[in-house]
Amino acid sequence: MFKKIFFSVALFTLSFSSFGQNADSITVVKTKWHKSRIARQVVLFRHHFDHKNLFAANQNISFLEIKNTGRRAVFAIGAEERELLTTSNFGLRDKAIAAINGNFFDVKNGGAVDFVRVNGKTINTNHLDKNGNRARHQEAAVVIENGKISIKKWDRTTDWETKLTANDMMLNGPLLTLNDIDETLDTTSFSRLRHPRSCLGIKPNGRVILLTVDGRNDNAAGMNLFELTKLMRWLGCTSALNFDGGGSTTLWVNGMPDHGVINYPTDNKKWDHEGQRKVANVILVKKQGNR
Repeated sequence: MFKKIFFSVALFTLSFSSFGQNADSITVVKTKWHKSRIARQVVLFRHHFDHKNLFAANQNISFLEIKNTGRRAVFAIGAEERELLTTSNFGLRDKAIAAINGNFFDVKNGGAVDFVRVNGKTINTNHLDKNGNRARHQEAAVVIENGKISIKKWDRTTDWETKLTANDMMLNGPLLTLNDIDETLDTTSFSRLRHPRSCLGIKPNGRVILLTVDGRNDNAAGMNLFELTKLMRWLGCTSALNFDGGGSTTLWVNGMPDHGVINYPTDNKKWDHEGQRKVANVILVKKQGNR
């Protein structure tokens, strides 16, 4: 009798979970996004799920969709070896169309803690743990070649990133999905708990998504990495890479209101567009002639 009750409860729980996931996927697919054409081959999408109707929570999602052709709109990296700048200042300095915050960095001393190469020059190298092991955010790379962006996975060798030939690249992560196969995520608090998130996604048609999820506010709960993986899937991405998030999460578009800050950065603990955190590097979207 006990076994039957246990089986029934387990089946009900599994069915309820599956129903919730299905409802969430339908919610995302049927969302009427607010769309703004930013430039040729660049479109901004925004939506505030304000009825606790995505993952049973309020969520605020903004993303750019860019044609990844290496023409008209091209990708680049903005970085400083030690100095920290806001995402918007990186974008303005480098005459970009748009920018999103990049990889993880040393808040106290400046500079990325993950490998970064710009225009063929190594800007930062990996900070390994005391046993010489990599962090999860050093197990994948954003690679830019001829203005086109892609995601590469660590091959388990110690000097992997130095052997990649691209002039522009940065390590980042954790990797969520690659070539339609979801990666195995760990169960640390970083993965399990909800935070603001920044993410790069690539769709089968070659289009790229640069996405922010706001959080740490009643208006937006943020997402854990398992939820973020599902979201990127539902938006059509077959590869997705998590970026530095939390207070760093910022999406900036040149010429837009609020000094171009699209999302609600949390470093000032207010629901506004003024809370940008200074970061070590960004991914830029630029006009082809401004590379």
